[in-house]
Parts: sequence; C-alpha cells; structure tokens
Amino acid sequence: MSAFIFEGFLSTPEVLEVFSEAAVVQAMMDFEAALAQAQADEGLMPAGCAQAIAGVCKADLYDVPALIAESGRAGSLAIPLVKKLTDTVALFDKPAAGYVHWGSTSQDVIDTAMVLVTRRALQLIDRDLTRLNADLLRLARAHAHSPVLARTLMQPAQVVTLGYKLVGWVAPLLRRQARLREAAPRALRLQLGGAVGTLSAMGPKGPAVARRMAEALQLPWSPLAWHTQRDEWVALGSEVGVLCGSLGKMARDLSLMAQGEIAELAEPAGGGRGGSSAMPHKRNPVSSMVALAAATRAPQRVAALLASMPQEHERGLGNWQAELAEWAGLFISAHGAVKALADAAQGLGVDEARMRTNIEALQGLVSAEAVSMLLASTMGKAAAHALMESLTRQALASGRHLRDVTLDAITRDAALAGLHDRLAPLFDIDRAAEPAARIALDQLETLDAEARRLQASPLPS
Repeated sequence: MSAFIFEGFLSTPEVLEVFSEAAVVQAMMDFEAALAQAQADEGLMPAGCAQAIAGVCKADLYDVPALIAESGRAGSLAIPLVKKLTDTVALFDKPAAGYVHWGSTSQDVIDTAMVLVTRRALQLIDRDLTRLNADLLRLARAHAHSPVLARTLMQPAQVVTLGYKLVGWVAPLLRRQARLREAAPRALRLQLGGAVGTLSAMGPKGPAVARRMAEALQLPWSPLAWHTQRDEWVALGSEVGVLCGSLGKMARDLSLMAQGEIAELAEPAGGGRGGSSAMPHKRNPVSSMVALAAATRAPQRVAALLASMPQEHERGLGNWQAELAEWAGLFISAHGAVKALADAAQGLGVDEARMRTNIEALQGLVSAEAVSMLLASTMGKAAAHALMESLTRQALASGRHLRDVTLDAITRDAALAGLHDRLAPLFDIDRAAEPAARIALDQLETLDAEARRLQASPLPS
C-alpha cells in the first residue's frame, strides 16, 4: 500500500497537485525555457534556437515516471530531464539542441523549480490562513463575554471567556502569517550559478542572463548563488514548522473541548464528516486530527532541514538531497492542517449553556483563589490559603457549594464576619470572566488591524 494514500488523507488535493511529479517537472521545464530565452535576448544563442527549446518545455510531452526512475541511477532528476529535453529539441532543430541547459547546472534547475512550486504552496497556505484567522476573530468578538473554564495541567482552574481563548489561538497564527510573508521573498529566489556558482560558462553576460530569467519567472536574484548557503531556505521551512505547531495548539484545545464529557465546542458535522465505522453516535473532530498529525510530523521534517545545512564546499553530497526529500512533505502537511481548521472554524459549534454548566458543576471551586485573597486582607496570606484548602476539601466531601461552606466559616469567626457581604460577588461567573473579556476585547482591536493589514497585501502570484 502506498504511503501516498495516507499523505493525501492528511492534506488537500490542491497542495498535492502543487508538488506532484508532473508539476515539479513542469517547473523545471519553465526554468529551461526561461534560461534559453534570456540567453537569446543577450545574444548567447539565436532566437530561433530559444523558440525551439521553449516549444518543447512541456511536461506532458514526456514520460515523467520514466524520468523519475532514471533519476535514481543518475543521482539527479535534472540529468535525465535535460537529456530527454535535448533529444526532443534535436528532433525539430538539431543546432538548438546544443544550447539546451547551457551554462547552468542540475542544482540550478531543481532549486528554482522547488522555489516555483513552493511559491504556489505558500499562496494556498496564506489563503486559507487568512480565512481561518478571519473566522477566529469573528468568533472571538461574538464570544468575548462568554464564560468558559480555563484549565491548567488538564484540570479546571478559573473562569475566562471563550473570546479570550480564541484570541490565544489566533494571535500566534497572525504572527506566523506575517513571518511567512517576511521569509518568503528572502527564500524564494532564482538559483542560477552554473557549475560552482560563478556563471563562468556564460562569461560577462551571465549576470544579465540571470536578471532576465528572474524577471521572466518573477523571482528575485542575487549574484551570490545559494547552492550550499541554505539559511534563508531552511528559515522558511522552519517558519512553516512553527505554523504547524501553532495550528496543533489550537487543534489540541478544540479536540479536548469537543469531547463528549465536555461538549463546549463541536466541529461541523454532516455529509459523512467525522463518523465512525462502528459507532453511529460518534462525531469525531477530524479537522483537529489532521492538524495534530501535521504538528506531530513537522518537528522531524524541520530537524532534517536543519541537519542538512552543513553542506560541503560548493555542492552538497547527500544533505541537499535529504533536504529535497523532506521539503514537500512539510508544506503538504501544513496546508492540510490550515485548510482543515479553516473549514472547522467556519462552522464551529459553540454551546454557551454547556460552558456555564461545566463551571457551575465545580461547586464554586474556581473562585477559591479570589476568596483566599479576600480572606488574606484580614488574616494574612498563609493562613487564608490554609483555610481555603480546608474549605475546598469540605465542599468536595460534602457536595456543597464552596460559597455556602465559606459563609459558614465566616459566620463562625467574628474576625471574618465583616467579609460576609463581599463574599457572594466572588462567585458570580460573569464577574469572574470580566478580566478575560477586557483582555480579549483590547487584543481584538490590535489583531483585527493586523488581519486587515495582511489581507491588504497578499503573497504575490
């Protein structure tokens, strides 16, 4: 059984197509066509030869699986591709065949092809990240005042609001989107250096050819080849890995809040989504599942990219090839995660009544810290903390509300009697949620502005 089946299951048809064999080969052909045209424009080959080369730079003219099979023996996909391209050009224009791939090297064509397909993958990620962020911001504003349990170390802690939690999800996603926008133009550059990066085969015309190619492919170019200087490229991959981690954080919280015993949130259902082969009642959080799978796999892929960076001299042996093998999978997983969570956020179910019920079921224990601080104003922090520990144990053992247990204790202690009227408001759920609501609303202004800024300047095509 092919691993591709399970890769596709965790991703999207769009990004799988971006990194498909045919798409990568076509990107390599685009490089060769642009190279020939740029060299013709600089007088390094007749215009007719460039036209002959460009005319057959179409992946669908070639047996792509055969090229890939040959690449294993050749040590590079570029070698059989250039040979087959040369043979094909020769069928129509023998002199033109002598100019195919002239002055370039295998890594030039492969790196640039990966830049071209990665640019398309980033556009998909950016598009769906914009959609996800917009829906999270919408939900955060709608539920800025909706009380929900905050949980620490997997246990109930205090009362916050759902808007506060959603702000905590969307803020890192907006930061990641901005960082990807910053990293992309530094990493997505034309690779054209020839054998050792000096463009020596093209003589003084080399830089002009590179500039023309960069313009044709809509890529920046720098005179220093990055054959073994992989810092900006790996930095982009690392940003994608951090994005997967941020998406995984959201997915972890969402899946926990969607558990049947909690039931505060629910992913969209219907149309066979999230069903079970054995249990008809189940509503599995499949979007969270996809994002968590991406977050699980991304660290290993990013680690492989980092490990591949110490490349030998002017051309790496094994490490560049390892980088290539990991690269596509990182982006394939990332888009699967972004798209899945964007779909979930669009139809996310929020049960405010259940959120309140879950708070009330804790018998007021989530107010223990606030009550302890009130008691400390009279009896000191240490004594108040010890008393509240005792009172919470009594509430749990008796099944009574902590408010009532505390009122009994205050009534019995003349020194605390003056606190009686100040106690009840501390158990008001909506009041307890106010600090979180204030933070959420304050942050929403900033996050909305950042989202608008990013929407106004999408990644270039």
